[in-house]
Amino acid sequence: MIRRAFWLLVGAVGGIVGYRRAAAFGRRAARKNWARETARFARDVREGMDLYTARHQGRIGPTLGADTDHHEKG
Repeated sequence: MIRRAFWLLVGAVGGIVGYRRAAAFGRRAARKNWARETARFARDVREGMDLYTARHQGRIGPTLGADTDHHEKG
């Protein structure tokens, strides 16, 4: 009876320790993936800003909305 209780206790402690280590490993892996995805997103935003700037060179003022030429001629 005491031997069974001992092995039950060893199994419970081993399971808890293993679960905590696996959870910590999962959090570290998720954090690395998050950092990689954030870097990709930042690179995409930077490329989009470069494209926008290249297409709207020479314009002064807001470039969103209606065409500003119609308002200036009136």
